[in-house]
Amino acid sequence: MLCSRLPRKQTRMIQVGNVPIGGNQPISVQSMTNTFTHDVPSTVHQINQLTDMGCELVRVAVPDMPAASAISEIKKQISIPLIADIHFDYRLAIASIESGADAIRINPGNIGHKDKVQSVVLCAKDHHIPIRIGVNSGSLEKEILNKYQRVTSEAMVESALKSIDLVNSFDFDQIKISLKASDVYYTIDAYRLLSSKVDFPLHVGITAAGPLYTGIVKSVLGIGTLLSEGIGDTIRVSLTADPVEEVKVGFELLKALGLREHGPNIISCPTCGRCKINLFQLVDEVEKSLKSETKPITIAIMGCVVNGPGEAREADVGIAGGDGFGILFRKGQVIQKCKQDQLVPMLLEEINHITL
Repeated sequence: MLCSRLPRKQTRMIQVGNVPIGGNQPISVQSMTNTFTHDVPSTVHQINQLTDMGCELVRVAVPDMPAASAISEIKKQISIPLIADIHFDYRLAIASIESGADAIRINPGNIGHKDKVQSVVLCAKDHHIPIRIGVNSGSLEKEILNKYQRVTSEAMVESALKSIDLVNSFDFDQIKISLKASDVYYTIDAYRLLSSKVDFPLHVGITAAGPLYTGIVKSVLGIGTLLSEGIGDTIRVSLTADPVEEVKVGFELLKALGLREHGPNIISCPTCGRCKINLFQLVDEVEKSLKSETKPITIAIMGCVVNGPGEAREADVGIAGGDGFGILFRKGQVIQKCKQDQLVPMLLEEINHITL
C-alpha cells in the first residue's frame, strides 16, 4: 500500500455528484471531452472510454443551447459526474444546470453584469450543485490587466478573490477554484498565493499545455510541484491529444507522488549494452495486457538477470531477461526460470494469483 509522506492542506469539502472533493478526500482525476457536446452518441462514447480508464469527473463544453440541452440525455448514459463548461452567456449556465449538470464551470468576470452572475448562482443553489470558478490567464478583467499591465500571478489571484467575493455575496460557498495559465511558473506562483488566502478546494492544472510530450512535461512540473506542497484537490492534465492520455498521466502523476493507488505501477530499466531481449516490446505487451487491471501492484520488467531482481527488489513481481532465457521473481527472490518467449505469459499468470 502507498503511504504518502507529502503534506496536504485541509480545504473545505464539496460534493460533485457522487465524488467528494477537498478535505482529506482522495485527489480526483478529471478530463474534458473534445467532441461536439450536442453529438450525444460521440460524447457518451468518449466519456465511457474515459470512465474505463478511471476518470472520475468529466467536463463538456457548452457553447450553445443544443449543447446545454444534450446534457440531460448524456447523463442517462454515463456513470461519472458531468461538469458543464460555460463562457460568456449566463443563460447557457442556467440551461445546463436545469438539464442535470452535476456542477458548472464559469468565470464570473466574463459572464457580465452582477445580476447575471446572481441568476446563475441562485440556480446552482436551488439545484444543490457546486460551481467551479475558473480564472484563466487569457481572460482576466480589463481593469485588473490595466492595473498590473500584464498577466501576473498576483493579477490572477486578485481576479479569483474578486469572483469568490461576488459568489459569496449571494450566500453561496459551494465552490472550487482554478487558476490556470500555460506558463508553469505563473501557475505555480498563483496557486501558492491563493492557497495561502482561502480554504476552498482547488482544481489544479496547466492550461493549453501543448501536445503529448510537451504537455506532459509542463503538467508534471506544474501540477507535481503544487501537489508535493500539499496544494490541490482535483487535477486535470490538459493535452492536445486523446483525452484518455490525460487520465493516464494524471493517475501516473498521483501514483508517483504516493497520493493514489490506481492499477499497476510498472518499473522498467532504460536498457543498456547488457540487454539481450527486446525490452521495449515486453513492456508494451505487458502494458496492453494489463490495461484493465485494477490491483495496485508494482511490476518490474528488467533487461538484465544480473541486476534486475536486485534493482527491483521492492516490486511485488517481476521478470528479467537473459540470453535466450529469463527469470520470474517476487520481492527480489527468483522463483522460476523459463525461455524468453514464456516471460510475459508467466508474469501475467503470477499477477492473476496475487491477492492484496
